[in-house]
Amino acid sequence: MPVANQHVRLAATAAVLLLTAVVGCAPQDEADASKSPAMSKETCAKGKLTTQTPGKLTVGTDKPAYAPWFQEDDPASGKGFESAVAYAVADRLGYGRDDVLWQTVPFNNAFAPGAKKFDFDLNQISISDERKNAVDFSSGYYDVRQAVIALKDSPAAKAKTVADLRKAKLGAQVGTTSLDVLTDIVRPERRPAVYQKSDFAKTALKNGQVDAIVVDLPTAFYITSSEVQDAEVVGQFADTGGRTEQFGLVLDKGSRLTPCVSGAVDALRRDGTLARIEKKWLSEAVDAPVLK
Repeated sequence: MPVANQHVRLAATAAVLLLTAVVGCAPQDEADASKSPAMSKETCAKGKLTTQTPGKLTVGTDKPAYAPWFQEDDPASGKGFESAVAYAVADRLGYGRDDVLWQTVPFNNAFAPGAKKFDFDLNQISISDERKNAVDFSSGYYDVRQAVIALKDSPAAKAKTVADLRKAKLGAQVGTTSLDVLTDIVRPERRPAVYQKSDFAKTALKNGQVDAIVVDLPTAFYITSSEVQDAEVVGQFADTGGRTEQFGLVLDKGSRLTPCVSGAVDALRRDGTLARIEKKWLSEAVDAPVLK
């Protein structure tokens, strides 16, 4: 091959390599960068989401499934606030009642690190920055406050302020915002009793092992009206930190379903569905005095 032609070919090859390098190193167009697969309309096509079981929606919650969030320990019944919310979200996503599969998931496991075997979980799980390190949350589906239940003959039943509770023997379920409120806001003089399940806390209250327990407000009214009738709702805690506590649906960290599920929750809030479900199933959760 003539030397001149060889030089021309080498120059052309170098130019191609240079152009390739420049294109490969060029910054991605901002519009393209924002097109996450999880945000595309195609991934939220009704009834065609990439779910644990194709064509089905797997929903997790704990067992027992307590009222008023569920009725008769049967999440699949559609009765109870969270059961109704789950089916409303499923419907928005394009899944009928028969397409929803329920799976038992212990409360603390729902937001623990690691891959999930559900598409979303709901079990009165409050959205928090700490939990967001391990899982995704949907938009909030319920605004909640924490409350104190005390035996009627307990000194704690006469509490009017947070300070009035500090000498009492108090308890709450492990891993809950109820326990956070107890330790961070009440700051009792005695170490609080911590229970693995809400049932254990209720039993301890009934047996007089603790003077009072902290739970969310709707649960407090249900417990005092149906389960521990010699107890009463002492009061509720004000919102702290300028942010309303909300329950959210829990999803796997980085789930492609998160924007779809949040969109469904937002739509249910906008059209009044969440308010109607709340009125039907949580209407007994009336106002309680605010402990300051």
